[in-house]
Amino acid sequence: MSRKHKKHDDHENHERWLVSYADFITLLFAFFVVMYAISSVNEGKYRVLSDSLISAFQKAPRSTQPIPVGKEAPSPNPASANLIKHTLPVRKGDAAQDALRKRQEAKMKNIAKDILQVLAPLVKGGQVSVTQSNRGIAVQINASVLFAPALANLEGESIKVLTAVAKVLAPVENTIQVEGYSDNSPISTAAYPSNWELSSARASSVVRLFIANGVAPERLVAMGYAENRSVDSNDTAEGRARNRRVTIMILSDVQDKVTELPVAPLPPPALKTN
Repeated sequence: MSRKHKKHDDHENHERWLVSYADFITLLFAFFVVMYAISSVNEGKYRVLSDSLISAFQKAPRSTQPIPVGKEAPSPNPASANLIKHTLPVRKGDAAQDALRKRQEAKMKNIAKDILQVLAPLVKGGQVSVTQSNRGIAVQINASVLFAPALANLEGESIKVLTAVAKVLAPVENTIQVEGYSDNSPISTAAYPSNWELSSARASSVVRLFIANGVAPERLVAMGYAENRSVDSNDTAEGRARNRRVTIMILSDVQDKVTELPVAPLPPPALKTN
């Protein structure tokens, strides 16, 4: 009697998903490799192209020496460097602005020289100082030269001094700012209730004299600072004397311009209804 072999049933393989997973990972890896290859730039070829374009525009013989990829390329030849240097953008108006600034500086130096000549005795005596800066020329005159104490009327010698200055400034087209200053000693009179009125009145007196001697009124500005912006301490008589002064500022035409922002017009007033 022959034995019958019992056929064993094949069991199901539960790890077949690993094959699909491995295929997916391989494809994903290949995809990123391709994307990286597309996005990377061949620096060597880029430099060769740049050098070729520069050589063509310069009409110089093109270099055929190969540039190894991944290594630092040699610097361009002097002809290429000069081409790059001369093709850099140049701001238009800079040369003209510099020339205008130089002419203005020379003009201001001549004005300062003329003022120093007419005020030489007072400059020597320490009652007048003339300084020049980027803002312009500052002629600082001690108030004792121009005004009696607590007054703003020009008389006698002060008129002669300012008339000489006005003759220098009359042909000049620059804006002239006259600034009046006082010390911190309080004042309270019918004409000048405070140092604000006194310093402003002194500046205005100088402006009126300038106008009478040919200086265009539209070029003049009168300002009063009272005891503010002192140049010395008000604790001593000498310091207070220095703080009582008039400064004639001849403003330079060439200064850094301030950007003006557009101002929106005010809305019309609302009509009231009863």
